[in-house]
Amino acid sequence: MAAPSSRPWICRPFAVKLTLSLIAISIAGYIVGPPLYWHLVEVLAAVTRPSSGMMCPSCNCDCSSQPLISIPKGLGNTSFADCAKHDPGVSEDTEKSYSELLSEELRLREADAAESQRRADTALLEAKKITSQYQKEADKCNSGMETCEEAREKAEEALVAQKKLTALWELRARKRGWKEGVARNRGQSQGSVQSS
Repeated sequence: MAAPSSRPWICRPFAVKLTLSLIAISIAGYIVGPPLYWHLVEVLAAVTRPSSGMMCPSCNCDCSSQPLISIPKGLGNTSFADCAKHDPGVSEDTEKSYSELLSEELRLREADAAESQRRADTALLEAKKITSQYQKEADKCNSGMETCEEAREKAEEALVAQKKLTALWELRARKRGWKEGVARNRGQSQGSVQSS
């Protein structure tokens, strides 16, 4: 004998396939059912109806000439019914007002474009002013840098000249008998005497 399956019957592949098939058939019936029902009702009604005189006559409607709502003659406004008719005077007025609306729209767009152009020109002018201000600041900075560079070059020249002058005085002092080590020893001994 085969051992009984430990899975419940709902988890078996056959049960799952059966459940999914029922769900698929239900969805298909839900989607296709109503249109199919109404089609069958029309077919059955046509079959059960006698073909002689009981059928409705075909509709002969000219809907453009008839108003959508029929109002009793005493209560109606006759100008409303005439609205659909072509009236050259009204058509001309409508054309005039349409052209006036278009020209007004064009004027508004031109004014809007002119305002946008004015704002752009103002922004450009402001940008030019700011650029000019920054250029002036940059020129000042460059001028200051040039002045500093000139002062540094002059200071270097003065330092070179001072070194030459110092070397000349040192050479003269050595010719007269000055010695660098002796002068330092004297300076240190004088400094220690003064500190004591």
